[in-house]
Amino acid sequence: MNILVTGCKGQLGTELQKIATSDARHFWLFTDVDTMDICDKEAVEHCFSANDIDVCINCAAYTAVDKAEDESELAERVNVYAPQILSETCLKHDALLMHISTDYVFDGDADEPYSVDAPINPQSMYGKTKAEGERLIRESGCNHFIVRTAWLYSATGKNFVKTMLSLADTRDEINVVADQKGCPTWAYDLACALVRLLNQNGKKPVHETFHYTNEGQITWYDFTLAIMEICEKQCKVNPITTDQYPTKAKRPAYSVLDLSKIKAYAGIKIPFWRESLIKCIEELKRKQ
Repeated sequence: MNILVTGCKGQLGTELQKIATSDARHFWLFTDVDTMDICDKEAVEHCFSANDIDVCINCAAYTAVDKAEDESELAERVNVYAPQILSETCLKHDALLMHISTDYVFDGDADEPYSVDAPINPQSMYGKTKAEGERLIRESGCNHFIVRTAWLYSATGKNFVKTMLSLADTRDEINVVADQKGCPTWAYDLACALVRLLNQNGKKPVHETFHYTNEGQITWYDFTLAIMEICEKQCKVNPITTDQYPTKAKRPAYSVLDLSKIKAYAGIKIPFWRESLIKCIEELKRKQ
């Protein structure tokens, strides 16, 4: 199949590029905003037509959660308008859209993992735009997989793991929120899961939503302790509350996602979060 990946310079797109280098099964086309603006309907149509696209994996998103509160128009353009264009183009070309969404579509008030069909109730502009993007994809009628994820990190780009390690090199101690619970997701694991879904489904008609993170649930404080331990950093980590670390956009207190559907559908064995964190840190060390 001919696979188009948008947002290829982000964390997930970068991991998909690694997989593609050893995948002779498909033809991969990688784009980012500098080579194709997914908000440009004509440019998207030309790309699909010229390359006979069978699958579009949309990794592009506006993910600056706090800035989205002030830059709502830009967030809507990337998270709402662009998915609408991609879904309409996929429908026209009978292509499959694989779209990445987020735990922020939920309100964070649950006390058990969110199922894929749990009611959404986004509390931030970022979450609202991602929820609206999901809605437009479903209403378009195109074949699609919507995959919600959370706490994404990798050895590239900006993410929590790299930020904590950078702070550990410049500070004796740091404060980290200990009352927000979720689960980290190594971008490489998510990329592998997407390819597994794609290969298993092929060109069959599909309209499905899935959740994918690594296994387990922890707080940001727990996650930071593990990062410091694995990297043998001496930086002291102090637990604080959400109220002690105010942000412009509301963060979900509980954002654990129920993974049972994707495991049953695709036969995926999902790694435990600590296993994947160790592998990512090993990759970071190799890059140093």
